[in-house]
Amino acid sequence: RVEGVPREIDPDDKRHILERLNAAEGFERFLHTKYVGHKRFSLEGSESLIPMLDLLLEDAGRAGVEHVVMGMAHRGRLNVLVNIVGKSYARVFREFEGDIDPQTIQGSGDVKYHVGTTGKFTGRDGTTITVELASNPSHLEAVDPVVEGMARAWQDSAFDQDRAKVLPLLLHGDAAFAGQGVVAETFGMSALPGFTTGGTVHVVVNNQLGFTTAPSAGRSSVYATDIAKMVQAPILHVNGDDPEACVWVARLALAFRQRFRKDIVIDLVCYRRYGHNEGDDPSYTQPLMYREIEQHRSVRKLYMETLVNRGDITVEEAESALDDYRSRLEEAFEETKESAPPAAPERRPQTLGVLPPVETGVAREVLDRVASGVTSWPADFTPHPKLAKQLERRRDMLAKGTVDWSMAEALAFGSLVLEGVPVRLTGQDSRRGTFSQRHAVLVDHRTERKWYPLANLAEDQGAFLIYDSPLNEFAALGFEYGESVVAKDALVMWEAQFGDFINEAQVIVDQFIVAGEDKWGQTSGLVLLLPHSYEGQGPEHSSGRIERFLQLAAGDNIQVVVPSSAAQYFHLLRRQIRRSIRKPLIAFTPKSLLRLAAAGSGTEEFTSGHFREVVPDPTDPTEERVRGILLCSGKIYYELAAHREDQGRDDVAVVRLEQLYPFPQDQTLEQIGRYRNARRVRWVQEEPQNMGAYAFVHGRLHAALGDDMAFDHVSREESGSPATGSRTIHEIEQRRLIEAAFRDL
Repeated sequence: RVEGVPREIDPDDKRHILERLNAAEGFERFLHTKYVGHKRFSLEGSESLIPMLDLLLEDAGRAGVEHVVMGMAHRGRLNVLVNIVGKSYARVFREFEGDIDPQTIQGSGDVKYHVGTTGKFTGRDGTTITVELASNPSHLEAVDPVVEGMARAWQDSAFDQDRAKVLPLLLHGDAAFAGQGVVAETFGMSALPGFTTGGTVHVVVNNQLGFTTAPSAGRSSVYATDIAKMVQAPILHVNGDDPEACVWVARLALAFRQRFRKDIVIDLVCYRRYGHNEGDDPSYTQPLMYREIEQHRSVRKLYMETLVNRGDITVEEAESALDDYRSRLEEAFEETKESAPPAAPERRPQTLGVLPPVETGVAREVLDRVASGVTSWPADFTPHPKLAKQLERRRDMLAKGTVDWSMAEALAFGSLVLEGVPVRLTGQDSRRGTFSQRHAVLVDHRTERKWYPLANLAEDQGAFLIYDSPLNEFAALGFEYGESVVAKDALVMWEAQFGDFINEAQVIVDQFIVAGEDKWGQTSGLVLLLPHSYEGQGPEHSSGRIERFLQLAAGDNIQVVVPSSAAQYFHLLRRQIRRSIRKPLIAFTPKSLLRLAAAGSGTEEFTSGHFREVVPDPTDPTEERVRGILLCSGKIYYELAAHREDQGRDDVAVVRLEQLYPFPQDQTLEQIGRYRNARRVRWVQEEPQNMGAYAFVHGRLHAALGDDMAFDHVSREESGSPATGSRTIHEIEQRRLIEAAFRDL
């Protein structure tokens, strides 16, 4: 039960509600007058949102909430920024004047109704709350899981295990809430241990229209909010023209969330006074609705009349308060006009490219400690018999001198948590691993009790968190991006079941991961682990779409890597934390290499060294004999190396490009330059010609090599599908590809 939320509104609250309505309407009318024709996505018609949020935050502060993470789309965003988050009028006016705010724009920037900010909300009793409005794209509802991830990271950093101090607050539009699938995905994660944030307060600003689309064409459900029934969230429908009811509902929603730690939804039924934007004419498609809206008095006027008729205030008091607010806006406007424009924005930072190496080796005694910990379990614990034998083999790897891929990963994770670095990994089946390779969580064969070896290495270690995610990619990846935005000093990873499924989350990749820093100055160290290689498993289990990430790579925005050995993977993961910068890391991880002996690494490769962007030919062929150089990335290296050995082709060098972006051009040219008698460089890839890294590498090396060195490639033929569905055809293609790589060299 939720008690203590009185239905009656006291006189002070009534005056405060009117004051907030004055602010909401006054701000919009001021912009409408001063900046005619500018897009602002007005809140008019739903101004009750401002007193709702205001009193909700006041109650939240009294309930012990210290931090609110908000997400919302464009509708009413400027109003919320000013009247709730605390952004100054002057800063908003400067944006309308075309001036750039260097505090919110570092790179290419974004439109003013997308950029986020952090401010302080101060209640009437002096209680303050940090309010963080997340930056978001125009892709409606895409920010929802990002906000949840940010909130979870703040909760974890504050040791807020009961989820009471940090509140996620999401504002939605009715059409998007009913129409966008990521809403359901985010609700589906709301009660899961790895993703819960202790309940979210959702406010659907229901203006009964989606751009020009009526509800009858926009949803099959009765209410726009019916999707929330999937998690049995209470749904409170309230009339936006009754601000007192709106405030009571908001307070009830907060009390419910704080008491039960579950999601709750407010359906704020209102209207949109203008078109989708202020330059749009909605009467083309909704003439009757807009004829009625044109005659409809604003909620501020209706509420003022109600208070006057009740005798709560006089007309003079009400109009005086509005005049006072308008005068403050006018004063800020004049100051903005008279003030000198800010200095021109700094030029975009120079591209750094490949950074100096970072030493990421780990002392042998630490590796031994991790190896012992990840291959041990309590005395009263019974692991699966097959797994027990597998773990015994892992335990001896360091002593025997060769470490495989999965053990290298465990050593990277374990060494980091022993250094106090939190490690978080989520993905479908990530605890065991898609290919039964990881086994980061042991399950008792008799009782199903779980044991987390990497979380039990030392009492003072960093947290090790690993969760199987639900069967979605959009919300799951968005959540981890949000985590990484806040948890800068943690290794945050999202793993695809197969790299092919990354396109289920393409919005998060395109709008947040690769562009977030450029648009909003928002940095992230998120790691994407995308299993990728051609092994005859068909068109949906072969490609993580290297070509798409390389097309998106620019201005040092991401790192794109294809590690091909256990030690390289180990150093790559540690480098991500040990570097002083934070950039998203796109790692195309292997499948068959997980168990390929040749992909293992010697123990000594873990105690010193660093990630190598370019790996020279390990056979160290006689430089004078080499006539041709093969460049490649990933698994195909081992097939090329095996064929070379079988054919006795010691006149061919095989060089691996482990990092594709930032492109290691100097290192690549250095390796090519070693072989003075070579006359041809050939890029070899498993992917079709129109996919993979060929176009990217060709564009960077062709001109640099000059006329003295021929440059060509070997790949599968161009194709609309990444791979054949026939294993037999795959094997024929693969054999021909390997043979063609050595032809005419």
